[in-house]
Amino acid sequence: MGLGTDAKVAFRACTIASDSKFVGQRFADLEESLAEPGIPAFVDAVRRDGHIVTPDPDGPIQGGDVLAIVAAREAFLRREADLGAEVDDRELLASPLEIVDIVITNKTVAGKTLQQIDATHDHQGPGVVLRKLIRQGHEMPFTLGTTVDRGDVLQVIGATRDVERAIEVLGYADRFGGRTGAVFMGLGILAGIVVGAFSILISGVPLSLTTSAAAFVAGLLGGYLRAVNRTFGRIPESTLWAFNNMGLTIFIAVVGISTGPGFLNGLKEAGMSLFLWGMFVTVTPLIVAILAGKYVFKFHPGVLLGACAGARTNTAALGAVQDVAQSNVPALGYTITYAVGNILLIFWGVVIVLMLR
Repeated sequence: MGLGTDAKVAFRACTIASDSKFVGQRFADLEESLAEPGIPAFVDAVRRDGHIVTPDPDGPIQGGDVLAIVAAREAFLRREADLGAEVDDRELLASPLEIVDIVITNKTVAGKTLQQIDATHDHQGPGVVLRKLIRQGHEMPFTLGTTVDRGDVLQVIGATRDVERAIEVLGYADRFGGRTGAVFMGLGILAGIVVGAFSILISGVPLSLTTSAAAFVAGLLGGYLRAVNRTFGRIPESTLWAFNNMGLTIFIAVVGISTGPGFLNGLKEAGMSLFLWGMFVTVTPLIVAILAGKYVFKFHPGVLLGACAGARTNTAALGAVQDVAQSNVPALGYTITYAVGNILLIFWGVVIVLMLR
């Protein structure tokens, strides 16, 4: 497949001079000569005798050929004298290059590094260039040693034929054009409402998921199904951004409005001791978690802080950590602890009531 791992590529048309060293060589030899570490090169199309043709990798290059080449910018500079003059051949450069999000669903690819995937399928041609790695909705840094898993999204660029070959190797092409899977979302919300309406009595105390918790669990299940088989439940990034930001703002506003009177009444009745003990109870578990994560479990600092933010079910804290770190790495530790924290937050109040009884 020839999976490159850099977005610093260029698409240019060059005229091969009659005295160029590439004359008589195969197109595959030219592509190999222009390849940089981690960045494949390929000839997408050729203008020969006034006609645009698809190059045969084993075919010879002729003097006067105009080649549409995709390669690293450094490769063009390094081979500028051999490639000849660059020309503005818009028809040739209008060749069908694609930028496609490919979701990894192939079990044989999951768990491998980008370099292992490249080495396994490199015999299939020069291939595509990886522009972005998206994991759990966040763009992540990557190298040839980065391991990918099912549900990861690789945004690649290349000729249509090479992109289609990469799709066959990796999984599923997400070409939904910004449409939202409203039916899937609606069914998830409906399932949450129905399940949350049921409750059971334990020692006279009703135990229920509640509508909000059931909808949350339905969202977790739907998100998992979407991750392993991204053919349904589509939600564009712009929609997710709106949900996250509007939802967080409304949540904070509602919490402030609903708890403000109780907070002031508590201060009047119990004094500052209630406030100070509240700070102690809130901060102590986080300090213990940070120390345990750093010295016992040896977590990456960014992942550890993201996990602590998720344990507190605090999206604002995650945003603050990401802003300071200027990275999306904390999101890796946030998701699981956020889900567990929400579920425990819902049930633990009932458990405490039962224990006190």
